[in-house]
This record gives sequence, C-alpha cells and structure tokens, in this order.
Amino acid sequence: MIGSRLPLALETGGLTAPTGRIAVFHPTPEKNLRSLPMEQCEIIQPFRPAYDAFKSAGYNCAVEPKERYAMSIICLPRAKAEARSIIAKAAACTDGLIIIDGQKTEGVDSIFKDLRKRGDVSATISKAHGKLFWINSHDGLKDWALSPTLTEGGFWTGPGVFSADGVDPASELLVQTLPEKLGKNVADLGAGWGYLSAHALSRGINEIHLVEAGHLALECAKRNVTDERAQYHWADATKWAPKARIDTVIMNPPFHVGRAAEPSLGQAFVATAARILANSGQLWMVANRHLPYEDALNANFGKVTDLGGDTRFKLFHAARPLRKRA
Repeated sequence: MIGSRLPLALETGGLTAPTGRIAVFHPTPEKNLRSLPMEQCEIIQPFRPAYDAFKSAGYNCAVEPKERYAMSIICLPRAKAEARSIIAKAAACTDGLIIIDGQKTEGVDSIFKDLRKRGDVSATISKAHGKLFWINSHDGLKDWALSPTLTEGGFWTGPGVFSADGVDPASELLVQTLPEKLGKNVADLGAGWGYLSAHALSRGINEIHLVEAGHLALECAKRNVTDERAQYHWADATKWAPKARIDTVIMNPPFHVGRAAEPSLGQAFVATAARILANSGQLWMVANRHLPYEDALNANFGKVTDLGGDTRFKLFHAARPLRKRA
C-alpha cells in the first residue's frame, strides 16, 4: 500500500516532498496519506463515496484538477486504459515529479515498463506486494489521454467505466424483462452510462433519476440519455434520498470493491430501493447468478419473485417494501 511505500521513498528512497500543492489522483479511503501534509494536498477523486470520505476527513477535494501542482501522486486503478489516462492528465497539470503507486495486481509492473520506454523513470520502491516509482519528464504522454468515445452500438462510454466496450449482457437481459409500464417516477440505481435509463424512457414514465457514483460514467449518461425527463445525480446510491417516493427502481448493482467481489454492496442497493420506494413501489433487478441477494431481498420486501434469467444471470421482481420503524 502507498501508506508503507511512500514514507519509505521519502525517508530512504531519495524522494523529497515539495513545498507547493500536491495532487493525489484517485486514492481510496483506506490509503494512508499521513506522510503528506494535509494542507498541501488536493484529492482528485471522481468516485463519490471516496470523495465524500476524504472531504469528511478534512482534505480539499476535486473531481478534476483545477490548477497546476508542484507534484502529483497517482494511485493506480485496475483498468490499464484508465491508468494511462490518469497519468496523462497528471502530466498536463504538474510541474514537478509524478509519483505512481500500485499493487502488482493493479498492473503496476506493466505501467512501469511502458513508461521506461518513454523516458527516465526512477528505481522502484517495492513493499507490500506493490511498487512505487516516479517520473520527471512529462513529454510524450498526450496519446495516453482518453475522453468519452462512441461505441459501435451508438453509446458514449469512457475509460474505467463499467462495460466500456458495449452493452452489459445482464442489463440487456433486464431490459428484455421490464414491463411496458413502469410507473411515473423511476430511479436507476448505479445507472452507469445510462443503458437501462435510455430504455426505461420508452415505457410511459414522467421522470427518471440516474443515480451514479462514477463522475465520468454519469457524464457519459448525459450524452446517452438526453431526454428532458431525465435527472442526473452524482451520488452514492446507498445513501441517496429522492425528494419524493419512487414508483419503480431498476438496477444492475455493482458488486466489486477493487478486485474482490463484495456482495454487501449490492445488498445495500436492495436496502436503498426499499427505503426510497412508495408503498406500492416495485423493484426490477438483475444480478450475477452466484451472488447471494435473496436474503437481502426477503428482508426488505414483502413479496419477492424469482423471474429466472439464464445460466449467468438471475432476475428478480420485488414489491411491498418493508421499512424499519424509527
């Protein structure tokens, strides 16, 4: 983890922290940044739950870099295209060193090799199954910068966005299952780049709320779902609260935190659906077949129907939301 490698680099690895502003790109809340002065740091974090966590801890936060920085630190994501794009973004706004940190499982070795082909790279600091290194030259990285692109299916997606190469088959299966009438007020929890919402708008609704924690995914959704009935919320779906009760929730909830499958995330989406739905409200949901959502559905809804699905995915319809008494 960067919390063990960065102090080592500062103490014995020849790395010196600057006196100016430091941008820290895409750290997750468990990253230990105590070796850096908080007042100098700006957290660049487009994922809403992590953004909120750092904001609550007292850090200055932004979705995108807004100024120039004396140094940048990049916490590598899993997706290589996204990692390259973040490095290019840091290069465009940094006057000093760009420090890159990541686990071996996040492709740090591959990024290190790629950067060595393009210029001077420091030696690596290796610890805790990962590596940290830095570059001083910012030239020649513009080709790594990526922005939303139009897929062959006619949808805009971007680097690091779920199902960036095309329509997710689970979402496609759910669309085929949705009824012709969904109610007037609909929420798409974990809306991604907007595939479910785009199809829900053809089912006689008055408004749809696209709730998405990934800022880039939501920006893509704004390009894909341009109907005036759509409302966009950059929010943690597990905490989001609408102004009025929702008639129908549709969702293909995320289930990964880093590399590990984390069913509790999808279970929290189920609880949110029950919390925001009207008494007569309904949930339509798709999930990978191996994920254990049945208990969460039965704990939060009075009626749960298994709609089958296929060998990879299962479909559920839930009604009569149960709300805990205060």
